[in-house]
Amino acid sequence: MNGISETKPAREFKRELGLFDSTMIVIGSMIGSGIFIVSADIARTVGSPGYLLLVWLITGIVTIIAALSYGELAGMMPRAGGQYVYLRESYNPLIGFLYGWTLFLVIQTGTIAAVAVAFAKFTGVIIPWFSESRILFEILGLKITAAQVLAILSIIVLTYINNRGLREGKIVQDIFTFTKTLALIGLILLGIFIGKNSDAIAANFSNFWNASWTHIADGKIVSFESLSGVAIFAAIGAAMVGSLFASDAWNNITFTAGEVINPKRNIPLSLVLGTGIVTLLYIAANFAYILVLPLSGNPDGATVAERGIQFATSDRVGIAAATTIFGESAAIIMAALIMISTFGCNNGLILAGARVYYAMSKDNLFFKKIGTLNKNSVPGVALVVQGVWASLLCLSGTYGQLLDYVMFAVLVFYILTIIGLFILRKKQPNAERPYKAFGYPFIPALYVLIAAAIAVDLLIFKSYTWYGFIIVLTGVPIYFLWRKLSNANT
Repeated sequence: MNGISETKPAREFKRELGLFDSTMIVIGSMIGSGIFIVSADIARTVGSPGYLLLVWLITGIVTIIAALSYGELAGMMPRAGGQYVYLRESYNPLIGFLYGWTLFLVIQTGTIAAVAVAFAKFTGVIIPWFSESRILFEILGLKITAAQVLAILSIIVLTYINNRGLREGKIVQDIFTFTKTLALIGLILLGIFIGKNSDAIAANFSNFWNASWTHIADGKIVSFESLSGVAIFAAIGAAMVGSLFASDAWNNITFTAGEVINPKRNIPLSLVLGTGIVTLLYIAANFAYILVLPLSGNPDGATVAERGIQFATSDRVGIAAATTIFGESAAIIMAALIMISTFGCNNGLILAGARVYYAMSKDNLFFKKIGTLNKNSVPGVALVVQGVWASLLCLSGTYGQLLDYVMFAVLVFYILTIIGLFILRKKQPNAERPYKAFGYPFIPALYVLIAAAIAVDLLIFKSYTWYGFIIVLTGVPIYFLWRKLSNANT
């Protein structure tokens, strides 16, 4: 080389995600197992078919408003990391880091673990060997079940696929999201036109707006209260924990902005299309539920109808509704649908999440290796680290509680991001904005007010949400320690 050293050009992300692919990531990341389960808890909290549908409608409106607002930020900053970047630019690196830290610690990885275990649970319905009760071995007092092992294997497989390149990851996403969307539409249509039950319809529509809150402990009813006035609003807010969780992860497409073709157009469009489609599907699914099953039920009921939506076995409302339509074969049919749904959901979560840690590393706020791309132009180390931590959460069995704790924090970060829209309009008035938030400033402000009201309601009626603050605050000393170490190494 005549004494002259050559340096390899830095690897860059490949822009391979079109509008369809981006929309499939939004839809696929949102639809997991939640829509088939959380309506039971919502039904116990609000106690009427009308308010059950209203909870899902409010959740959908809030989600779509947020997506419309995020569209402006995505158009301004079409870079890997998405929401992390928006928070960093709107406020400061500390706020961005706290979001990324909480995302890694539990929001993304905890959701991946929860979805993987749901995949394993429903696989166990078809292949009983993967039962949660089958203990394979014990490590340090932890009993490892066949379901946990399968959950971890599913994370490993999807991490491997996404390590091979964006093209492989998006093919899996497109196939599984398209399949589960069609299957969910089929279930909805069967419920509305074939499986409707005259007894359920009579019971539900005669008490359509009679709100009540059924409190349970250890599967038994401990108290029952009729709701009116302000108490109804409090119950709606508390009930939205489940619907918000089932509707979350729509923002994952912003994490992949560095790989989207024409991101200034396609990310805002995919956000609106994806959240709009999922909202319609969720409301339609719950409408089908109340046509097929009575909402009110008894935890000791001998039949699916006697247990109702409120006390569907293990809260599996989807299986209860399918049993009414298909009979005994319902469990297998629904298990297959939820396996497809959760596998596709996790692919989107795994694909997108690693891009945030990559962006954090580029800001010297995460391990340096995480900020590198492999030969396939994807953040391979970030994918592996994410997969390892998610797998450990699968073994811990505590991810479900962590997700409950952190739902409040998730909402706060959404609020901060939308407020950031107003801040950036002041800080960067001349920045290029290919898309401007619909209804600005009124619609984004409405989101902040509604989301803030829900957050306050959660603090009052779901006391464990205070733990979310603790999880977020653990990132403060970590941030300053990381900055100190980074400065010492430069």
